[in-house]
Amino acid sequence: MAETMQFDLVSPERSLLSEQVKAVRIPGSEGDLTVMPNHASLITTLRPGVMTVETEAGVQEFVVTGGFAEVGENLSVLAEKALAASDLDQATYDALVEEAHEAYHQAKDGSYEDVNAVDEAAKLLMDMVAIGTHIGLDPKTPSL
Repeated sequence: MAETMQFDLVSPERSLLSEQVKAVRIPGSEGDLTVMPNHASLITTLRPGVMTVETEAGVQEFVVTGGFAEVGENLSVLAEKALAASDLDQATYDALVEEAHEAYHQAKDGSYEDVNAVDEAAKLLMDMVAIGTHIGLDPKTPSL
């Protein structure tokens, strides 16, 4: 049996996965990273993307919209929103993109005080569009 570590993926709604894994590819805000057993401890924020989980039984993909990951002896991911990629249909994906699109327009219209809010909202929107391309859904190209 290959070396494994405990992995827990939770969102505010529910626990999505809790099991022994061989590796997890995380869409970190500073870039993607792969966590394997005995990885150095760290905490990172997540950007919207696809998280790939490798178990003894195979590979599972989950779509996350943000949150953070804590690596220690175990790996815990607390996602803002998360669902199995196989459960993401076009209507749900379109709603996620529309939510990101609305956040972008609010930032652009000055609803937020942070000067970097427009850039951050545009990045969020582009990350959401990229998810659709990755999992084979129709990525609605938003007008920026």
